[in-house]
Amino acid sequence: MTIALPWRRRLSETMSDKPKSPWGGGGGDSDGGSGDGNGGNDAGPRNPWAQAPGSRPRSPRPGSGIEDLLKRARGGGGGGGGGNFRFPGSGSGRSLWLAGVGLFLLAWIGMTSIHGIGPQERGVVTYFGRYSGTIGPGWNLTLPAPIASVRVINVTGIQGFSFPDTDGGGGQNLVLTRDGNLVDLSYSVQWNIIDPQKYVFELDKPDDAVKAIAETAVRAAIANATLDEVLGAGKLSIQTQVADSMQKILDDYQSGIRIVNVALNNAAAPQQVSDAFKSVTAAQNERQSNVTQARGYAQQVVAIAQGQAAAFNSVYEQYKLAPEVTRRRMYYETMEAILSKNDKTIIEPRNIAPFLPVPGGVRKLPDAPQGEAR
Repeated sequence: MTIALPWRRRLSETMSDKPKSPWGGGGGDSDGGSGDGNGGNDAGPRNPWAQAPGSRPRSPRPGSGIEDLLKRARGGGGGGGGGNFRFPGSGSGRSLWLAGVGLFLLAWIGMTSIHGIGPQERGVVTYFGRYSGTIGPGWNLTLPAPIASVRVINVTGIQGFSFPDTDGGGGQNLVLTRDGNLVDLSYSVQWNIIDPQKYVFELDKPDDAVKAIAETAVRAAIANATLDEVLGAGKLSIQTQVADSMQKILDDYQSGIRIVNVALNNAAAPQQVSDAFKSVTAAQNERQSNVTQARGYAQQVVAIAQGQAAAFNSVYEQYKLAPEVTRRRMYYETMEAILSKNDKTIIEPRNIAPFLPVPGGVRKLPDAPQGEAR
């Protein structure tokens, strides 16, 4: 029967040992037949893109071919696709953009709404630039930016500066004294913040304002002092005067700043006349040393005189009680003091036992007539 010929021929081709082509067919047909690419009666090479025999015809999907992919990569349309390249099976670009924007908004709200304030800090809260309140240490929650903003202020730390700034290459700071002398002066100021609200809102640049006020107060204090006071013991009073003047000005400005300390670090003559000033300083130190020594000697002499006067007063009190006895005692003590360093001759009256001689002390003379001595 001719109806069974196609499947018998395929079975014989499968069971044969001939080498096959990459597409499943034989390398050639001994019968001289050639395939038509549609699974006909010949055993020639088949088209790999052809439909298998007996299956339903497939409808091509729009946009699924290689040519469609290439067109989309080049920006062309085809297969119902648009002008943008999309990977097969991926989500829509609009959904990815919405998800990214949502994550960004969540991160922004978290970063600008939660504020951690340290124990030494305070947070000044503003809503649309208007002061709302001050938050204390800990975790605090506010509306996100730009609705609310928080400025963290350190209220316990000591801030300060030195003038002129030696690290920044600052030169001389010449200040005129009351007696018309120039002095090269360097000073330092330390301060802290006691009211964060005033510190933030009352002054435009608080740090620069403190520096300007310090320079004004220092120059005013030095202008009312002499050179000797600036270079010598007047420094302490000048520092106190500068601190009080600065605090008064800052309080008038309602700055929320408190001055902690003002120190005059160095007060010296200008470099052009430094040698002459060193000589003057040495002479002043020598004068002060001599004055100190003279005062010490004067105090010593006065103390000795006071002691002698006290001894005389005590003797006088005894004299008033027994004038005759005190007079004899004073006479004997005076004579003893006078004759203690001289050789003495003692005349003994007769019938008196001589005292024991002391070697080298008293020289005994031969008996002499009474009333005579030699």
